[in-house]
Amino acid sequence: MQIAGLAASRLAALTNAMQGYVARGEVAGVVSLVWRRGEIGYFEPLGLRDDAGQSPMERDTLFRIASMTKPVTSAAIMMLIEEDRLALDTPISLWLPELASPRVLRDPAGPLDDTDPVRAPITVLDLLTHRAGFAYSFTATGPLADAYAAAFNGLDAHGGSSAWLARIAALPLMFEPGSRWHYSVATDVLGVLIERVSGMPLGDFFRTRIFEPLGMRDTAFWVPDAQLRRLATAYNIDPGTWRRVVEDHPDASRWANPQRFQSGGGGLVSTAWDYLQFAQLLLGRGRVGETRLLSHRSVDLMRSNFLTHDQRRVPAFGRMIWAGQGFGLGLSIVDDPARQLPQGYRSRGAFGWPGAYGTSWFADPVEDLIGLMLIQRRSIDPFPMAIDFERRVYDAIDD
Repeated sequence: MQIAGLAASRLAALTNAMQGYVARGEVAGVVSLVWRRGEIGYFEPLGLRDDAGQSPMERDTLFRIASMTKPVTSAAIMMLIEEDRLALDTPISLWLPELASPRVLRDPAGPLDDTDPVRAPITVLDLLTHRAGFAYSFTATGPLADAYAAAFNGLDAHGGSSAWLARIAALPLMFEPGSRWHYSVATDVLGVLIERVSGMPLGDFFRTRIFEPLGMRDTAFWVPDAQLRRLATAYNIDPGTWRRVVEDHPDASRWANPQRFQSGGGGLVSTAWDYLQFAQLLLGRGRVGETRLLSHRSVDLMRSNFLTHDQRRVPAFGRMIWAGQGFGLGLSIVDDPARQLPQGYRSRGAFGWPGAYGTSWFADPVEDLIGLMLIQRRSIDPFPMAIDFERRVYDAIDD
């Protein structure tokens, strides 16, 4: 029996593999979805959304999708570009004067006051491609790492975007704008840019321009009280015992606060079904069914590599991840399938971007395929579950 050209026996092997992670206690639960050629070929909730309450994972369970937010923010920027309100080469200081005169560290790990003026302004393209010179606390070193950690303190209680931007603007850049790819708060800065250009809060822009047109009813920056029971518990890994410990529980969740910082880089909550609609938008080159939100060309640009050959030779996250894939506008794109790291099965042109809580997705134009695997397990070290999921999805193709 086949659905969407996927072999039932091999999908059973996928289920067994995902169930194994649950049975071993590596994750509390998982929701997996595979869409192919217009059909849902696999949609399976396994395990628990909360250990203590023994609440089962369900198809409509809510997940903190972390950096899976970034492609949404990038798509919103492309909407504003299509409306001639921005351009890729626009200096962001036209809208964000806080960043009119940034300075760059002479030594990325050195004192914060040992700087030079930047040689070129930060552009919209620099932000979209993580080449603006910003960092995260976990991608910075020395005093800059501590400064980035401090910049996010208190945002869960009162998250004004302009106040946050002022904190970031006070920090020196780690690298010259445009010079190299470095994972960073750049997409959060894009979120503030969207607010300034559109004149509305980021969540309102997302809701009215993307989520409502696509029928994404459960995707937002916060979870209403009536829906908190659907939110999966988020876990971290204790470095001493390697056991899961609760990081964010629905009973006291940071995502229950509607005033929290609307992070364009990582703040959204969503479901597998909702995010499938957005993934279809990008796979369909800006269109889902009769709904078109972006032009073909805008999505083609998002799905194109912008990194230079030399920039791709610089390790990221301690690995040579750009050997077989490049980076576009908020997305990674496979352009040499045999050199994907960690080893994957994606076709040339496949794209996606994961999240820090273990959420992951990919879209493959060659196979007309979308895979989504949602868990809530934060870990700094690479976790093989997403690669395992991906491999078994491709193994199941049988046509």
